[in-house]
Amino acid sequence: MNHKNILITGGAGFIGSHVVRLFVNKYPDYHIFNLDKLTYAGNLANLKDIEDRPNYTFVKADIADLDEMRRIIKDNKIDGIIHLAAESHVDRSIKDPFTFARTNVMGTLALLQAAKEYWDTLPEKYEGKLFYHISTDEVYGALELTNPEGVESPFTTTASSSQHHLAFGTEFFLETTKYNPHSPYSASKASSDHFVRAYHDTYGMPTLVTNCSNNYGPYQFPEKLIPLFINNIRHGKPLPVYGKGENVRDWLFVEDHARAIDLIFHKGKVAETYNIGGFNEWKNIDLIKVIIKTVDRLLGNPEGHSEKLITYVTDRLGHDMRYAIDSRKLQRELGWEPSLQFEEGIEKTVRWYLDNQEWMDHITSGAYQQYYDDMYSNR
Repeated sequence: MNHKNILITGGAGFIGSHVVRLFVNKYPDYHIFNLDKLTYAGNLANLKDIEDRPNYTFVKADIADLDEMRRIIKDNKIDGIIHLAAESHVDRSIKDPFTFARTNVMGTLALLQAAKEYWDTLPEKYEGKLFYHISTDEVYGALELTNPEGVESPFTTTASSSQHHLAFGTEFFLETTKYNPHSPYSASKASSDHFVRAYHDTYGMPTLVTNCSNNYGPYQFPEKLIPLFINNIRHGKPLPVYGKGENVRDWLFVEDHARAIDLIFHKGKVAETYNIGGFNEWKNIDLIKVIIKTVDRLLGNPEGHSEKLITYVTDRLGHDMRYAIDSRKLQRELGWEPSLQFEEGIEKTVRWYLDNQEWMDHITSGAYQQYYDDMYSNR
């Protein structure tokens, strides 16, 4: 295996930490540089198990700092970039769109420019180099909810063949679906996607883009639905459900996403787009009831004990009704599909959060941020 220096941005976050762990463990001949600003969503405790590995280095930096990106990429002779760093919570984007534009748009542009400038100086130029940008299904807009009760999905996979497998509409997001973002978050991601493709089309820079559905699993920041609700059930707190809970999302276990990123980074075609989804649609309210049932069972509560915590709240502004990914291109061309049945993934996820209450308490108290602020304040 050839030695490579790989820069993974946002590697202290939820998805990023799983990707960093996978690459550090699977590719001992690679050196993995984990670049993260350590905002509220970044937590190095997510990577305690690999922090002392000889092929791993953490770098604290802001991707929107062009001069710093130039220095980091040049000094570390970066061969490939897997770009996950992003502001990603829709509610936060509604309140503060400028932060999302700075990080997601200008940060991506700074990385692209810094990589281009360094790779242009090399004798081999772009040979063996890759800028891989991870995006979201939300850039495509929303799909209509034409099957409110759900019908049998047209997609089948080994992992999902025996599980809940419904489709709530007849349309699905394809790689060719026209962009139609509806929130400041998705608009910022759409813009960053366009810049990535423009750097390929204008400069010949080797780039890839993937658009993924909702992820779930260990180490997710607890403002997101699944860890938030697990924690609230444990503490008997309300479970806030937007509107009537009828919005539909496609869910993918985070380790399956990390496997897809690994496969696409090594086998994907330059300038292509790949959609990554779970073939796994759920109405929010139905998903919440599965979470309640699982948490109550594992805590020894009577079945349905925590359903009384469901609290319907005013719907989110511009709340898209349905997202659903068609991942068959990735399945057909590279052989990827989800490895876990959803019920198995939810069980694994709930058990992890219940078994790691110290991690959750550290996050919800905000103590981890003060720790990192103190650690890096004099550097």
